[in-house]
Amino acid sequence: MSDNQLAVEVVRGEMQPWSDYSGKRGAVQGPALRALLTDVLPDGARTLIVGPHGADLVEAVVAKASETTLLVRSVSDAGELGERFAAGAGKGAGAGLQVVAGALDGLAEAGRPSYDVVVAADGLDRVIGYDSPDLTWSQRLDALAAVCSPDAVVVLGLENEFSLTNLLDRRPADQRHGDDEWRPLHDDPTRPVSTSQLLAELDRVGLSGATTYATFSVAETPHALLSTDTAETARPGQLPTRLAVEALEAASTVVPLLTPIAESAEAAARAGLLASTPTGWLAVRGGKPNHAIYAQTTGHPAVLTADVDAEVWKVVVAGDEVEAEGALAFDSSVVPATVPGGVSAETLLFRLAAAEDVPGFRDLAGRLGDWARSQTSRVLPRWDDVVTDGDSFAFGVSAWVTVADETEQDRLAAAWARFHDRLIGAHRRHPWPPWMVGDDLVSTWLAMSGIDAPAQTPATTPDTPSASVAQVARGKELAAALATALGVPADGSQTPDVRTVLADADRAAQEIHELKGQIFGLERTLGFRDKALKTRETRLREMRTQVQKANAERTKLKNSRAYSAVKLIRRAAQIRNPRKFAGKVRRRVKRQLRGKLS
Repeated sequence: MSDNQLAVEVVRGEMQPWSDYSGKRGAVQGPALRALLTDVLPDGARTLIVGPHGADLVEAVVAKASETTLLVRSVSDAGELGERFAAGAGKGAGAGLQVVAGALDGLAEAGRPSYDVVVAADGLDRVIGYDSPDLTWSQRLDALAAVCSPDAVVVLGLENEFSLTNLLDRRPADQRHGDDEWRPLHDDPTRPVSTSQLLAELDRVGLSGATTYATFSVAETPHALLSTDTAETARPGQLPTRLAVEALEAASTVVPLLTPIAESAEAAARAGLLASTPTGWLAVRGGKPNHAIYAQTTGHPAVLTADVDAEVWKVVVAGDEVEAEGALAFDSSVVPATVPGGVSAETLLFRLAAAEDVPGFRDLAGRLGDWARSQTSRVLPRWDDVVTDGDSFAFGVSAWVTVADETEQDRLAAAWARFHDRLIGAHRRHPWPPWMVGDDLVSTWLAMSGIDAPAQTPATTPDTPSASVAQVARGKELAAALATALGVPADGSQTPDVRTVLADADRAAQEIHELKGQIFGLERTLGFRDKALKTRETRLREMRTQVQKANAERTKLKNSRAYSAVKLIRRAAQIRNPRKFAGKVRRRVKRQLRGKLS
């Protein structure tokens, strides 16, 4: 190493060759967690980072601390991190940072002074090495507490084995946790499995007074951090639930699931169990006051923070940049400072559709159409982010705006096209016939919203599109652009979705059973007709034989002398003037005689 590079110390338990940054699981990272650490951690403290953390989190911690120690168990990871942060040491990026390779128990036995801040957002799963004893989770927490000062600020992560993503993961158990974890703790009986058990373990080691967050992560990146109290009281359609569902739908693009996860998350929220089924939990002990919600905006790294005040959410989105994404752009300045605590319009529409309340659905669609036409904002309306505000509605936290000046019809068509994908694509109950889907159904909803349907024109060819296709074409393009910008399908589904595939298989089996019945009926009918044809063929053969016999007898009769006599007599009977006939015969005989004599 050069003189300006950070030195890497080694304590017992180092692993080599090994990497916790480039394996099946990467380091914990993300702007939402970085915003939380920036708010919570005090300034000028002696800080310890335990386990693999992304460079963005390390930089945020170093910026707040007077000196920082980063403990990773891999020697190669420690060397790469040392070189990376040494390059910016002169600029403050790595000032006061010491990288240590080894296990947590090895650091605890090294006799170092206790730390005022300990950040272990990745948890305690990847903190021991080959030479470490077989420590349970509780024993690892004891080793962590041993390096903390009595009043230390601690940020500790914990993976939830009862998370929705884990329950719906369609991969076998041996494929979910690879060897990159080296020593999985998923069957450890001392491992906390709830926030109450996590807080009890922290109290046991003297780290009492902690608060917890439910973390909804995509891979190793938390997308939504909800305080446990907020998550427990959140109900379907409310802001915390919507942020959690968006994070889980984004996670479904990484983890192969048995079924779309939104329905299960809403069911958990309805039962008050949203705080029990996140990807994991984060315990924060001590530190500065923090917000109730930290969330990374889906499709953009901007961070949203929110606190509730009298059933109204006070929202702040970091950054006001405008970035174009094709037909849409991200503009954080359009997010309102306060968002009502009501449920989303989509939740109400789903309920009315499931109840087959078409008049109520039509009334709500008309109110939504009137409200949308009265708005002057360029925000693209989406019913899953438009919330009820008394008798009216209000925009939620979506910051995606249209680049071009779109018409009222295009904006409403985009909202209804997205709703169509989330209703029909998720196989939710609804009162409309199964053949009335696609543009026809979206056009019907547009008519309910006050956009008159175009007059139907007669088709000139079989491929001539209907009037509804032209009416919703631009709206579908905007809805597709929004799904692309978010990086998540509108219905949060996967291809293939196992539950949908099984339903399609059952439907195919039913169709096969019905087709077999039709085939049996046709075969029976063909059998009857075949027998009838055979009977007819036998009768025709008998008739043909009879005709042949009759023809033979007729031929025999014609060749007989009696027939010749009868024929002669019949002809003679036809003579009307015998004398005239006799004269003609006499003249013919004479001519024949003269011919023979000459």
